[in-house]
Amino acid sequence: MIELEIYAAGVRDTKVILELDHVLEGIPELRYKVDRNHDIVYFEVDQPKFNVQDILAAFERLNLKPRVVGNVPQELNKKKTQLLR
Repeated sequence: MIELEIYAAGVRDTKVILELDHVLEGIPELRYKVDRNHDIVYFEVDQPKFNVQDILAAFERLNLKPRVVGNVPQELNKKKTQLLR
């Protein structure tokens, strides 16, 4: 299982949580919970089919400034595109 924590000031607001839920429902097999006391969202996934930029973009769509807590797991740090040589 792969885990990720994101801090985003303002995510504790109920309206923002509902909007975030709507945005994140498009990411398959992603589970999360919101720590409203600390503005942190805990994510977990078994086999990711996305990268960390997809998750950060969901927060940015809601005008939040997400910051990763700790290190980004290597499985989520993959690029979607392949470099040309």
